[in-house]
Amino acid sequence: MPQTETPGTEAASPTRLRWWTELPLLVLVYACYSAGRLLARGDVDSAVDHGLAILRIEKVLHLNAEHPLNRLFRTEAWIGVPADFWYASLHYLVTPVVLVWLFRSRTVHYRAARTWLMTSTFIGLIGFTLLPTCPPRLLSADHGFVDTMAQYSSYGWWGGEASAPRGLGGMTNQYAAMPSLHVGWALWCGVMLWRHGGTRAAKTAGVVYPLVTTIVVMGTANHYFLDAAAGAAVMGAGLLLAPLVMRRADRVGGWAAGRFPFVPVATRGTGAPIVSGGCQTSPGERIPRQRESRFGPGAEPGATPSDAGDGAPAAAR
Repeated sequence: MPQTETPGTEAASPTRLRWWTELPLLVLVYACYSAGRLLARGDVDSAVDHGLAILRIEKVLHLNAEHPLNRLFRTEAWIGVPADFWYASLHYLVTPVVLVWLFRSRTVHYRAARTWLMTSTFIGLIGFTLLPTCPPRLLSADHGFVDTMAQYSSYGWWGGEASAPRGLGGMTNQYAAMPSLHVGWALWCGVMLWRHGGTRAAKTAGVVYPLVTTIVVMGTANHYFLDAAAGAAVMGAGLLLAPLVMRRADRVGGWAAGRFPFVPVATRGTGAPIVSGGCQTSPGERIPRQRESRFGPGAEPGATPSDAGDGAPAAAR
């Protein structure tokens, strides 16, 4: 039995998202993110001052998780090397995988989740621009931090400049530390896995992934604890603003549809137009009215007297 749609549901549902429109959008957002990090370099002296100010605030608050973690990572290679791989890789792998999974398997929740992630990312870019911050690994050695990415660079593809591939460190902004979007994006992934995973393994991963990422960014001396907290705060702000962004996007889409209406060529359920002008063919005919041209009006094979007209003689028996 063919399936039928309930009347009105098609009009009430939101516009269906297509991968060929989503992919360029996500690529554009990531390009803006990368360009924003690169362009918002700021003054190095100001970045160092901001980093030292964060250390002073953490000292007042009795927060000092960075030093013991960094000491552990730099003295225990079996912990430090996997942590560097975690920092250099998963940030760019897990987030796209979760996005694709939501798009394919949790379509109803995808648009809100994607908007939340994009909004938070742009808020983070504002933080990079207004508050360039020197990460712990770039402070002078007397502050007690060691850059484990540089220490273990022979184990991976990265060089001594952040997590950039060897030789490309000059194309990154090493002072984009506040807020930590490594932590922010990991938190987003965790929430998605917890809410929509549906299995115990997915929920466990949703808790473990952001927690381990927070430990890794501090142990590798790439971020302060307050950077990680700011990353979580940015995601919270993005979550609050996402509904407003979606409403504005819907209004813009409605305005664009009104200004540039799109008339589909054919819609499902409409029949094909009749192009024969009412002419019909019989078995053995190639074109309409073929029998009229061959036999004349009313004189077709097998025609009865009534078919041929009153004046036609009856067929011999």
